[in-house]
Amino acid sequence: MVLAICLIFAIGYICITLEHTINVNKAATALITGVLCWTLFVVNTPPLLDESRVPDWFAHEAKAEGIENVAQHYAIDHDLLHHTGEIAYIIFFLMGAMTIVELVDAHEGFSLITDRIKAKNKVQLLWIIGWFTFFLSSVLDNLTTTIVMISLLRKLIADRETRLFFAGIVVIAANAGGAWTVIGDVTTTMLWIKHKIGTVEVMRDLFFCSVICLLVPLLALSRSKFMQGELIAPEKKDEHHQLRLEAWHKGLFLILGLGALLSVPVFKAYTHLPPFMGMILALGVLWVVSEVVGKNFDERTRSSTGVLSALKKVDMSAILFFLGILLAVGSLGSMGTLGQLAGWLDKAVPYHEVVAVIIGLVSAVVDNVPLVAAGIEMYAMPINDTFWMLLAYCAGTGGSCLIIGSAAGVAAMGLEHINFFWYMKKVTPWALLGYFAGVGAYLLQRFLLG
Repeated sequence: MVLAICLIFAIGYICITLEHTINVNKAATALITGVLCWTLFVVNTPPLLDESRVPDWFAHEAKAEGIENVAQHYAIDHDLLHHTGEIAYIIFFLMGAMTIVELVDAHEGFSLITDRIKAKNKVQLLWIIGWFTFFLSSVLDNLTTTIVMISLLRKLIADRETRLFFAGIVVIAANAGGAWTVIGDVTTTMLWIKHKIGTVEVMRDLFFCSVICLLVPLLALSRSKFMQGELIAPEKKDEHHQLRLEAWHKGLFLILGLGALLSVPVFKAYTHLPPFMGMILALGVLWVVSEVVGKNFDERTRSSTGVLSALKKVDMSAILFFLGILLAVGSLGSMGTLGQLAGWLDKAVPYHEVVAVIIGLVSAVVDNVPLVAAGIEMYAMPINDTFWMLLAYCAGTGGSCLIIGSAAGVAAMGLEHINFFWYMKKVTPWALLGYFAGVGAYLLQRFLLG
């Protein structure tokens, strides 16, 4: 039955990659895959979930309630609800971030930035976007940064093919930037919470290799023929010209929007609540401000800039895709399949550094969170060990090698409808080059510094 579930996951994965060929939205495929994987898992417990894994207190309460299949009850009430809760964290966070970005865009806040970017040369803009994304992702998370930058690209680049190349660099830069701080990527946050890496140490050890991870693709793409020539800016929509928005309106919502997004990691560090709580609070504050400010707008402007209008623009198919694919991956984690994979790697590959590199590459195919969680349980090295640092880098940046390998990639895929095979052909080679260059830079740094 484990083989059957893995087969369903593989078929669903293939259908997602062939979305534009089979003309079936990837969100529908992901939802079906996630539910089928959990269904087969639950109806076959045991043996897929051994009752010995069930805590004694849970088994006692279940039997007291007259429940015969304790393992199945545990799979539903513990494993499924646990994974659903973690998925809800991501979905609520994503919905809040996307709504805030749409709200800033509705008030033309991003125009204050795009109007000041005078670069018409593709290469020049590529470097500006790449490094801006890199450093923004280190203080925000890579998911939020990608959403913000994709929105900016739509204001700067009219040609879709060119914009997709830039979106690919945004994914690489967001993942590279998120790898060297404990708040930039969920995997580094996990290692930090589990006391595997330190706040200052991870910045000291991973900054250089993260820079190399982005620098190499930028240098390679800058020399490509596709990046030659001038950019064509998109035409401004007529509706924006008809909105009665003053400069201070735009500035207010740009500052509030970016400030709200930046406040989320601060809120988490101070309260220890999940990041989505801070994002929801930030959205609520912006909602109130928009209602107060909007009282002085005419009816057309008020209806176009309100939160309800912004909510209608949020891409729900991207959110449902997250739900489905994370459910499917969660079922593999609950069955222990991902843990077994990590254990097999440990036995097959004696060098821990190589294991970290392989985990990073595997994270381009499956979610890096359960892989890192399995890695944390596999080893007992001290804090700030070379393995933990390399694992933080590899798990954070390896997902760039495929469009569905990271939250940033999935967000870009949903927002710009990037084809899986287009990304694999046009961006994956540069992402791989940057990934291995960063690994080499880290190992060289450790060798030189001892």
